[in-house]
Amino acid sequence: SELIKPYLGSKYKVTEVPKSLIFYMSKHSGPVNAIQWCPVREQSHMLLSASMDKTVKVWDAVDTGCCLKTFSCHSCAVRAAQWSSCGRRILSGGFDSTLHLTDVETGKQIFSSKTEFRISALKFHPTESNVFICGGFSPEVKAWDIRTSKVLRVYKAAVQQTLDILFLPEGREFLTSTDAVSRDSADRTIVAWDFQSAAKISNQIFHECYTCPSLTLHPKESVFVAQTNGNYMALFSAQRPYRINKKKRYEGHKVEGFAVGCEFSPDGTLLVTGSSDGKVFFYNYHTSRIIRTLSAHEEACVSAIFHPVLPSLLATCDWAGEIKIWQ
Repeated sequence: SELIKPYLGSKYKVTEVPKSLIFYMSKHSGPVNAIQWCPVREQSHMLLSASMDKTVKVWDAVDTGCCLKTFSCHSCAVRAAQWSSCGRRILSGGFDSTLHLTDVETGKQIFSSKTEFRISALKFHPTESNVFICGGFSPEVKAWDIRTSKVLRVYKAAVQQTLDILFLPEGREFLTSTDAVSRDSADRTIVAWDFQSAAKISNQIFHECYTCPSLTLHPKESVFVAQTNGNYMALFSAQRPYRINKKKRYEGHKVEGFAVGCEFSPDGTLLVTGSSDGKVFFYNYHTSRIIRTLSAHEEACVSAIFHPVLPSLLATCDWAGEIKIWQ
């Protein structure tokens, strides 16, 4: 992309809150569950989207706003999808209980496997590019190796569903957020795991009676944020014992049972989240104050993500199947 080229050689500038709509992209016939910019900087004009309409799409979301590819390898809703670190493959999982690794150029399946449960979360390991973790409607979370098409490890938690997975830096530990909230106890809502041994490190991280539909890591500091169904985002240390920061809460947006995603800007200064009322909220990470809100969608906005290279470009998606690009 000619628009990205000038930025590739220079350091990322300060993130600016976008003001205007550039592209309105609507080719999905069902809610969009996930969007992600291609992690390869030179190819970061490409945006991936996964939808309840059973498809995964790749868009040119920087230059043209056009859909480049549609992949229809799932027979039910695609709940989670992620680029491989090389930007040539897409891993997807859905309610058909299948996993697919698709070659973006040819559309061929490099890896396919059936699981015993509907998949709702998957993440590539940050340093081992052939390994990923997936979870869903099951008490188990599994680590897979693409090269052998086999399960490497099983992580057993006394839960019904895994909502999100977050690797901590270096990938030696990871977190899962679960739906294990009962009236008398809120343990197991966020569980920390040792990746190699499959041992549970801690399940006493978040003590409030809310589930956490999404987790995100700060790009520079050793902290992570959990989106909660209490209509606020909580801040935690990313080092043991993963203590909550009681002085900071990011509130004002609404979650209301939607799997609303949250993310930091690449420079770590802003925290951005969707909202069930269709708005996007921009918080100052340090003060936890709302800087601005953007009336982005009519339906619930479930994801808002900053571009990794262009300092004010934002992609948003919603429950009506719309994707919008802002600058």
